[in-house]
Amino acid sequence: MKLSVLDQSISLAGAGEDAAIRDTLELAQHCERLGYHRFWLSEHHSLPTIVGTAPEILMAAVAARTTRIRIGSAGVMLPHYAALKVAEQFRVLEALAPGRIDLGVGRAPGADMRTAQLLNPDAYRAAEAFPQQIVDLQWWLAGEAHHGVIAHPRGPHRPQVWVLGSSDYGAQLAAHLGLPYAFAYFFADGQGVEEALHLYRTLYKPSARHPVPQPTICVWALAADTEEEAQHHALSRERWRVDRLRGHLGPLQPPDEIAARGFTAEEMRTVEATRRKALVGTASQVAAKMRALAAALELDELVVNTWAHDPAVRRRSYALLAQEFGLAPAG
Repeated sequence: MKLSVLDQSISLAGAGEDAAIRDTLELAQHCERLGYHRFWLSEHHSLPTIVGTAPEILMAAVAARTTRIRIGSAGVMLPHYAALKVAEQFRVLEALAPGRIDLGVGRAPGADMRTAQLLNPDAYRAAEAFPQQIVDLQWWLAGEAHHGVIAHPRGPHRPQVWVLGSSDYGAQLAAHLGLPYAFAYFFADGQGVEEALHLYRTLYKPSARHPVPQPTICVWALAADTEEEAQHHALSRERWRVDRLRGHLGPLQPPDEIAARGFTAEEMRTVEATRRKALVGTASQVAAKMRALAAALELDELVVNTWAHDPAVRRRSYALLAQEFGLAPAG
């Protein structure tokens, strides 16, 4: 089974937000050495936790520092932008890293609606045009003239388009267009994944580039040398999820401080619900759950997203999973 990575450039308490961007670049190189298949970057706006706002710029920096791993957006929130400009950006990226570029697109704003309207004053109508935007993108990414316009630079390769989503809408759209589909399993601990993938496979219309469905899911997982260590470092994300429900967002907190403060009885109900579905533990424990999930959903690739306050803990998690799944190290 292939393993890939989704990184969101998470800000950490005690460090500047700019450090999160530089850490993303180092993680990309680390994951390439470990043998991961793809390295995807998210787009969010006006959030103090997830500070990766421009995946296309980060992709260029990753392309300059890697040689093998596929690089992608997960995703570009297409209603914020003109499809032609996105096509031009990704044709440039394809020229920088031929045969290695994925263009994952989403319809969600990746922000609150006030921010979305500042990014695009016509945000509401733009979201309704999302399917047509993808159609336009495919023409321009293929190097074809569309509406009398060509997206340069052209070359022998073109980015692979993915539709991203966490609902039935994205699944049905990807099926209709004959495109790969990635379900954001980690958004709501997999709620709705079975129905979305069933719709995608059942309604799929084969395309020239993708004659069969190509689904994947993105999970949140954290592996460590011991189960206790993994659970301790997972406290950072658990605290963030509890605070998010109250509308309090900020950088990821260190687990030692969270353990010292503890959770209230009310907060523990949220934490315990998270833990019941969490992919947290030793490498063998996490890998067993991932394999069971992939088998149940008939998947041959999983995308892994990992948060930890200590960047070394995150790197160790990806290294342990790479070893457990027998990924082939680069070089």
